[in-house]
Amino acid sequence: MSGTSGPAAGRRGPLLLGVRHHGPGSARAVRAALDAARPAAVLIEGPPEGDALLPLAADPGMRPPVALFAHAADDPGRAAFWPLAAFSPEWVAIRWAQQQEVPVAVRFIDLPAAHTLAAQPGTDPEEAGSVRPDPLAVLAETAGYDDPERWWEDVVEHRGAVREDPLAAFEALGEAMGALREAYGDGGHTRDLVREAYMRQRMRAARREFGDAYAVVCGAWHVPALRAKTTAAADKALLTGLPKAKVETTWVPWTHRRLARAGGYGAGITSPGWYAHLFAARDRPVERWLTKVAGLLREEDRQVSPAHVIEAVRLAGTLAAVRGRPAAGLTETLEAVRAVMCDGSDIPLALVEDRLVVGDVLGEVPDGAPVVPLQRDLTRKQRSLRLRAEAQERELELDLRKDTDAAKSLLLHRLRLLGIDWGTPAASRGSTGTFRETWRLRWEPELSVRVAEAGIWGTTVVAAATAKAEADAAGAAELGEVTALAERCLLAGLSGALPAVLRALADRAALDTDVARLAKALPALARSLRYGDVRGTDASALRTVAGGLAERICVALPPACAAGLDADAAAELRGHVDAVHGAIGLLEEDGLRERWSAVLRALAGRDTVAGVIRGRAARLLLDDGRLPAQETARLMGLALSPAASPADAAGWIDGFAGGGSGGGTLLVHDARLLGLIDAWLTGVPERAFTDVLPLLRRTFGAYEAGVKRSLGELVRRGPSAQPAPTRAPEGFAPTLDPARADAVLPVLGLLLAPP
Repeated sequence: MSGTSGPAAGRRGPLLLGVRHHGPGSARAVRAALDAARPAAVLIEGPPEGDALLPLAADPGMRPPVALFAHAADDPGRAAFWPLAAFSPEWVAIRWAQQQEVPVAVRFIDLPAAHTLAAQPGTDPEEAGSVRPDPLAVLAETAGYDDPERWWEDVVEHRGAVREDPLAAFEALGEAMGALREAYGDGGHTRDLVREAYMRQRMRAARREFGDAYAVVCGAWHVPALRAKTTAAADKALLTGLPKAKVETTWVPWTHRRLARAGGYGAGITSPGWYAHLFAARDRPVERWLTKVAGLLREEDRQVSPAHVIEAVRLAGTLAAVRGRPAAGLTETLEAVRAVMCDGSDIPLALVEDRLVVGDVLGEVPDGAPVVPLQRDLTRKQRSLRLRAEAQERELELDLRKDTDAAKSLLLHRLRLLGIDWGTPAASRGSTGTFRETWRLRWEPELSVRVAEAGIWGTTVVAAATAKAEADAAGAAELGEVTALAERCLLAGLSGALPAVLRALADRAALDTDVARLAKALPALARSLRYGDVRGTDASALRTVAGGLAERICVALPPACAAGLDADAAAELRGHVDAVHGAIGLLEEDGLRERWSAVLRALAGRDTVAGVIRGRAARLLLDDGRLPAQETARLMGLALSPAASPADAAGWIDGFAGGGSGGGTLLVHDARLLGLIDAWLTGVPERAFTDVLPLLRRTFGAYEAGVKRSLGELVRRGPSAQPAPTRAPEGFAPTLDPARADAVLPVLGLLLAPP
């Protein structure tokens, strides 16, 4: 290369640096080679659309891991990432070029993203079903290693910089890849031939501008092809007729955890946290690493002392020596951690592997990076609400009575409506009140694609969510979809979308005659009204729709239950009766509860209604205090009379006392009902008993152990036996003192009063 001295002197042609993507050893070697060669330009494997974004790499706000993100302008879902970590050779080459006193040109030379994103996956018949050879695995196997990661550590990571000739490693790796390309050709992936043709074209352009005073940083697999003697005409022929799409490109944050999967360069690594440590540690990497491990385990309240660290270092070094390795690698350090710091347990070791070997590092990009307007608005809201995007999953507890927490809830619900699942709802601990919400937050790089896709709906989060909700309402095929959407709109505070959603809801409710669909829709509306009240949202229009829907259910349900239903259909309709009963309890419509009680009375008293529904209706009326105990016993007596079929009677019992409704406790305290069931059960014929046994076992098997024990004792004593009188404990009167009981009512009022 012209203008060089030392180890680079005498070399002709451009400097080809074949690397392992995301390899810290390659990154160190690239830096040493560039320091020795001092090229006038650096060409890097990556999409040329990213050239305009390269100056941002020098911005103080840029912190890897980051990724070049390209997507089709008309379809943001067609996207690709080119991730870069601090220990990626490509990132090191970019930063080296930007830090030189004499300007050094730096450019991307891979096939443009415009062609990559325009190509339809799976359209190349030669690639269908092909398996690309792993160059590292082949070289490792040739060298006698069964693990390519261990081979790479031994020959590259533990080799250190060779001061005499920092280019020697690249020459050796290039020769090895040349032998592999002779044996495997393109490895079954003809797309590589197109990429390499484009790279050679960019190299010819660089030669015209810089002579041979330029360096190329690319995957080692491509080096033999870039050295090959080909003509410009042949390369042009390979590139002719490629499909092309308009693309947009930017930088996005990436994570170490996402680096652990294949993507972008197709070079996922298993231990990004370990590689980041090897790259950053100037000396004593094993000692520094095990000190990190000790610190993590101490944070988890494990007893780890400096003596443990010293012993783990000694054991890791001994294992490496026994295995003939130049230095302890990740395998040896983890085995030492398990034996010395984890007492042989894999449970704390799994924490080390998750937090340190992989890690949750999330990169940052500067504000000047181009983004869609929606992303900019989202970033502003994240900052104003202090909702930091983090790669590690965390729980967020919100109190909706506080303005800031309510705003956070609205933002997360709006993002979910847009398909941006940064947060997912979780069960709240310690409170069942509607004013509390719990979220699990984790920012994944793929969410950048979702934000870009959602940008077609609007430039702000609220505008985009409103437009998306209106479009979903217009395109909904079923009533249940619209009711669920109405609930989500209220949770997200999208008052602007509610008119369109409610119109769609009213239209579909008016046309839908299926009582099951109507019954499934009502609970969502009732929940929406409850959450609307908590957030102070005006839901009067929704209340009107919900009331009308409830009225239609009251009219249509009895005929639907009276029709001939099989066991499965009756059980499903019983679930709808439960759901509607709970929903009507939340609605505040005048006279609605009385009309619903009349429906339940009609269901409970009709012989043509399935037993499981009649029993459930009777139980709901009893629990609401609308059915006297004497009338309940009469209905049970009719349902369990000899004239009733055993299957229908068993269904009545299941509806009345099953389903986790506390029926067991009711039977414990009502000897009359228990006696009716006991008398019926002992009178069931043997053949019929075998048929109804599975249903009865499901009903009574769900009771708690104490309830089943009490019922067994009552049945053993017999229905006529009276429980033995019990003596009041010392200090307690035999009967309740009403005056003393009333004294606690003021205190209970304070405890149970709403906040």
